[in-house]
Amino acid sequence: MPNVYSLSAARRFMQALALGLSAAMLVALPQADAQAAAKPAVAKPVAGPVDADQSRIGAGDTIRITVYQSPDLSMETRVNEGGAISYPLLGRVQLAGLTVTAAEQHIASELKRRDFVKDPQVIIVVTQVRANQVNVLGQVGKPGRYPLDLTGMRMTEVLSLAGGVIAGAGSDTIVLTGTRDGRPFRHEVDLPRLFAPGGAAEDTVVAPGDTVWVDRAPQIYLYGEIQHTGAMRLERGMTVMQAVAAGGGATPRGTLKGIKVTRRGPDGKMQTLEPSMEDTLRDGDVVYIRESLF
Repeated sequence: MPNVYSLSAARRFMQALALGLSAAMLVALPQADAQAAAKPAVAKPVAGPVDADQSRIGAGDTIRITVYQSPDLSMETRVNEGGAISYPLLGRVQLAGLTVTAAEQHIASELKRRDFVKDPQVIIVVTQVRANQVNVLGQVGKPGRYPLDLTGMRMTEVLSLAGGVIAGAGSDTIVLTGTRDGRPFRHEVDLPRLFAPGGAAEDTVVAPGDTVWVDRAPQIYLYGEIQHTGAMRLERGMTVMQAVAAGGGATPRGTLKGIKVTRRGPDGKMQTLEPSMEDTLRDGDVVYIRESLF
């Protein structure tokens, strides 16, 4: 039967080596194991960073497999997009989704079941994590790739890591894309609804490989005889009257009669409309306030 103490110490040594800890820390590991054995057990915290042995292996990860006293079975390899590796004697081995501990047990049991190794002691170290990350792109403070350090991280937590939505520039709609059970997944989240009473259910759990996209805020453009010309954020349900008011109203030379809106039609061509003051504007509309003739 494998020595549990030696396996634990060996695993810690391999993990420390992969993370580049100093030699002094490596020497201290056996002492830390001895001290830990003498201390009473302490309950693990409910939340916090995932333990290395319990982190899940994913497609794109690079792992180092060591089989004690079997150098021919020790290797470093990358988990392919299908979540599997090609392993000596065993062939294709599916590992994606397994914890490091479960993957060690799986390979060990297969080596033993097929009579390749009588009592295999397998240690796996994830040397490069690629799968347990999420992309946060668009109108956020710090776009980029972020690690999912906690299990069950939600979209708001990931957005917080990326600096949040840029005030005034980001859309109220957040789009989450990825795969679930091997199928394409897309979920749109309405931020105002998310923070409204009962909206917590919209805060979707993010999975490795997901992309969180924050589009730019919808805009309209005001020009002509209006106090403040240029681009303006289009608020939900904004009418022509509200847009004119937000732009400071017409200049002394302007008139609210005969306001024109230029809009791109379904065919992609620009069309000119003469809306009422209560008509709702759309993203990209150009509102023109003409000069009064009298």
